[in-house]
Parts: sequence; structure tokens; C-alpha cells
Amino acid sequence: MPSKNQADIGELLGITDDASQAAIYLNGELQEEKGLVDGEQMYLPVTWVDEYVNEKFYWDDVEKMLVYTLPDSIVYADKRTLGSNGQPLVVEKEGQIYLSVGLVSNYTNIRTELYNGNYYDSVVYSRIYVDTDWSPWQQGTASKNTAVRVDSDIKSDVIVNLSKGDTFRIEEQSTDWSRVRTESGYMGYIQNKRIGQVETKQETSLFIEPEYTSISLGKEVSLVWHQVTSMEANSALSTLMANTQGVNVVAPTWFALTDNDGGYVSYGNQNYVNLAHDMGLQVWAVVDNFNQGTNVDSAVLFAKTSVRKKLIASLMEEVQNLGLDGLNLDIEGIKSSAGPQYVQFIRELSVACRKAGIILSVDNYVPMPYNSFYNWAEQGRVVDYYIIMAYDEHYAGGEAGSVSSISYVENGITDTLKYVPASKTVCALPFYTRVWTESGNETSSSALGIQGAKQWIEDNHVELYWQEELGQYYGSIQKDDAVKEIWMEEETSLGLKMNLISKYQLAGAAFWKLGFEPASVWDVCKISDK
Repeated sequence: MPSKNQADIGELLGITDDASQAAIYLNGELQEEKGLVDGEQMYLPVTWVDEYVNEKFYWDDVEKMLVYTLPDSIVYADKRTLGSNGQPLVVEKEGQIYLSVGLVSNYTNIRTELYNGNYYDSVVYSRIYVDTDWSPWQQGTASKNTAVRVDSDIKSDVIVNLSKGDTFRIEEQSTDWSRVRTESGYMGYIQNKRIGQVETKQETSLFIEPEYTSISLGKEVSLVWHQVTSMEANSALSTLMANTQGVNVVAPTWFALTDNDGGYVSYGNQNYVNLAHDMGLQVWAVVDNFNQGTNVDSAVLFAKTSVRKKLIASLMEEVQNLGLDGLNLDIEGIKSSAGPQYVQFIRELSVACRKAGIILSVDNYVPMPYNSFYNWAEQGRVVDYYIIMAYDEHYAGGEAGSVSSISYVENGITDTLKYVPASKTVCALPFYTRVWTESGNETSSSALGIQGAKQWIEDNHVELYWQEELGQYYGSIQKDDAVKEIWMEEETSLGLKMNLISKYQLAGAAFWKLGFEPASVWDVCKISDK
């Protein structure tokens, strides 16, 4: 006999008798997280919204402020901000931040259905349905009075009873049963033989996705980083550029962050910019956290909205005063906990750069599971150029090996292109290598520019052997009870890497660093003017 037992709805939804809780369904699936009900207003937890619906809702837990970044503006709200109905847009309960469903809907391409238990005299549990899928769906009609059950079994408890003619949304359908969503907002199972007419329904989204316009150089990028650690170092530009071919962007390391309050050392120089422009070069000044970053904790620096505002305002003043064409952000070595704060800084900086009409480029490691918190896809949406630093495959303090093997570079490119358009992707290559010293159980290394490495090979009579799988020459010598090894970067290895940039139709190439290279390297690294 079919069961007539009434299901425990609270148990089914994972809700206690707390009337302030609301079950959340995402595309018909019950979520572990719970929403909040406060009178007529219903709320979603910001952590859940960020993970599943819209990651641009950023909660500043230090200054207790909600920040939402659009392409050309930034919206702020806190617990005092009221919506059009006079209710708070943001509330906090037991340390958790909640956003009103209406606020989330205003900025997100979703449909919502709300069932507020506070409207009923009897115990009715609140539910929030969020749908991100706008595909056509099937609407069924009950052919006779029937029960919607917890499971696909006539002995399963009854969630709600339907009358003949009641309609419902068919979420899934198997041979004998269908999982449905009723008009009263319950999810459960109904026998297929109880389903009469079925119609296909289509809802149209009226949401307009924000358009993140990008500023392009208008040709393939050929960027060189110019390491500048003093004002005097700016004077070397002409000499260093004399060896190059086809370079159209120079990125001097001018703005070195120094503290957690947005302070930095500036080596910016107007004469340098004027000279670069006379040479046909754009200047994208570098902002970094390591050259003077002993006292910089990126998790602290980028966590405060007021500090991000201050730093961005200062940088944009530098841009205006110096006549810069762009900024190049190079923030390295951050912990995963600082990832959301750093990405928020990039969003906000992108708004300022877009308004000022300058290019924003950001340097990134080759994608790996352990650095996914850099949020490659979001960066790819908001920045103008995404630069892959396709080097340091083996690094100081690690095992001996190539700085940039051909497979490491290609994997870095293909993995990046899963998240970032090729039209925005620039591949950065090394004008340096490492001489490794292995003695006993100890491994050390020293970095040498290509010019210096060639001299070291000549001075030490090192015989080089081509390693096809790495796309590099390798050599080793025994010296002073130690083995010294080198995986060489030179014209052939760099030429292979440049071929990858063409193969994947990337936006261009970048090189670390200017002055490390012999003039002959530019025969293979030159990007034709287009």
C-alpha cells in the first residue's frame, strides 16, 4: 500500500525549528549551506554566493564592507545600507555575512523563487531557489490527485499532495518516476503514470552581462623588463635598448611596495618616459612586492578597502604625472589566504586603468594546482594582458634542472589558455639560466644572463649536448670535488619557445631581463611589427 505518512520537512531540508533559517536550492539541488530569513527579507551567505553564483561579491572582513566591482565603477555597501524596501542589504549573524537575495539578483544572471515561512501561521520552512540555467525545461501537469514523495518509492513519506491539474517543473525523469519541483516550492518524486500533459517552457533572461572592454597595444607585444633599483639606473635605457630588435614595450621596475599601508618606493623618471616614447616604446611601469618587500604581507596589504583605494589613487597619480602607458603588476610569493584580496585589488585597479585609458598587465606563474588561488579566469576577464612567467621551472633552493624546458613552457601556455583568451596572453621567456653546483647532498645555484652563461661555458671548456626532450643544450663539469651543471638558454632554445608563441597565436612575448642577452638573441626573439 502507498504510504500516507507525512515527511518531516525540517529534517528533509536540514532545518531546525529556527524560523530564521532557509533552505537553499541551486539548480534544483539542495545545498548544505543555509540562507537567512529576517522578516520579509531573505538572504544568502556571501561565502556561498562567491563560490557558486557570483565571485565578485567581496566582503572586506577588516573594515566590514561589501565591495562589488563593475567594469567602470565600484559599488560599496555595509550593514547600514538599505535596499529600496527599507531593509538592510547586508546582515551579519553569528559571524556569517549574508546578502539580500535581491542584491545578488541585481548583479547576477540568475532566477530566484522565494518561499518565506514567516508568511504562514503554521510551521512552514523557508526555501530559496536559485537557478543559473536558462535552458528550456519541461512543465508537467498532474493527471489526477497524487503525492509528491521523498524518494522514488510508493512507501516513501509524502512531502506534499497535488490535485489534478496542478503543474510542476520536471527536474529529472527516469523510467517510472520523475523528480519535480512543485508550484508551492517543494522538491520530490512523482510517479510518471500520474503525469498528464507535458509542455516545454522557456524563460528569457533580461540580465545584461557587464562588458569588460580591454585596451590593446594594437600589435603583438614585445616587452622587456628593465630592472631599476635606483634613480641612476634609469640612465642605462639607451645603452641597453641598442642591442634589441622589435621591442615595443619597456617595463621598468619602478614601484616597489614597502609596507602594508600602501607605501612604496618610486624610481619613476619623466625623462626616461620621454626617451622611451621617442624610441617608439610604451612604458608599463612595474608594481612589485619583493624588491623592497621585507615588511610587506600581501594578505594584510590587500585586505583593507581603504588601503587598496589609497594605493590605486597613488599609482594613478604616478601614471598621470609621468605619462605612463600602462602598469605591470608583479605580486609574487603570496599565500592562498591572500588570493581573494589580491584578485580584488586587480579588479579595482582595472577600473582605474580602464578609466584612465592605460593598459593593465599582470604577471603570473605557470598554472599549477597549488597556485590556483591567483584565479586565472577572473584575471583574464578584467586585465588587458595576462603574462605567463614561463621560467623558474627549477629555482634557487630547489633541485637542479632546467629553468625553462620546452614542455614546461608549452604546458604553461595550454593550461593558461583554458582560462584566459590567447588574445590577452603574453608568454614571458628567460634571458638567463642557472649554473648548478652539486656537492655531496647539497645543491646550490647562481643565475647567469645568457651573455654571462656563454662566457662561463667558454672559460670552463664545457662541452654541450643537445637534449631533445628539453629543447636545450646541457653541459657539466667536475670542479673542486663538485659537479657543475648548466641547462643553457640561447638562440636555439629561445627560438623553439618563440615558435610556441606563434603556434598558439598568443598576444606576444616578454623577456626577463633587459641586458642579460647578447644582440644575437634578438634574431630569433624579434616580433615583426604588424
